[in-house]
Amino acid sequence: MSRKVILTCAVTGENRYNQSHPNFPITPVQIAEAAREAQEAGASAVHLHVRHPETGAGSRDPKLFAELTRNFRSRNLNVILNLTCGGGGLYVPSPDNDAVAGPGTDVGDVANRTQHIRENVPDMCSLDVTTQNQMDGDFEYIYLHSQRTLRGMAKTFRDLGVKPELEVFAPGDVLFANQMISEGLVAPPPFFQMVLGTRWGLPADVETIQYLKRLLPEGALWSAFGIARMQMPMVAQSVLLGGHVRVGLEDNLYLSRGVFATNGQLVERAKRIIEDLGHSVATPDEAREILGLKKRAQ
Repeated sequence: MSRKVILTCAVTGENRYNQSHPNFPITPVQIAEAAREAQEAGASAVHLHVRHPETGAGSRDPKLFAELTRNFRSRNLNVILNLTCGGGGLYVPSPDNDAVAGPGTDVGDVANRTQHIRENVPDMCSLDVTTQNQMDGDFEYIYLHSQRTLRGMAKTFRDLGVKPELEVFAPGDVLFANQMISEGLVAPPPFFQMVLGTRWGLPADVETIQYLKRLLPEGALWSAFGIARMQMPMVAQSVLLGGHVRVGLEDNLYLSRGVFATNGQLVERAKRIIEDLGHSVATPDEAREILGLKKRAQ
């Protein structure tokens, strides 16, 4: 049976990227333009980070988020606005003592990490329900979230009326998200995002999606995405298994080997896959209805 599939475009991310890419969005204006491009290509939602305008390095500066949000809203875009809330969980152990934070550590408290959400009140924001060893190129770090911090962030989003996108990187992440849902910290319907294909994370394959699906609570909505070359295969598999999808330059820079992509091209390819499988991409308004979001004010 044909259904509506929410297609999210993650337009820039915060990790290191191949600086040979000619159209990678860095400044707030460029990121807002990338969101417009994604909407015109058919995206239902956009997931946005900010970067330092001069260096291109990932940032969580509230001033940059405010500038990005102003630029986004000045374009009168209807696509769902999902701001990342993943910054502030970076723990880098000292080279000779894991108990001591080393250079590069950036761990914030709940108020600090959610400031840009309180100031800009997007439709949605990400909540990364995980603590995990991760890599950014050859840079090793721990992505750190205590149970106390996750509960505090979830409560903040609930009180603001901002829907969390529950990003999960391991089976236990789903179980803890379920616990927060049972405590009333996440308004129904909960929306899970399965992160597949990161180093030391979940494999990008059908068996992983099927296993995680069995852990989801009744009535949950879910999406899955793959990193790099697994981006489009996971679009197809997620659709076939009843989920929603995500593409974009945050997760994959290429259309094919050695050929750089734009966000619009990645959205167009994902849309074609969805339609070839007999379904259709949800408009932003249809996606709002599916997710239980308020309609955008006209």
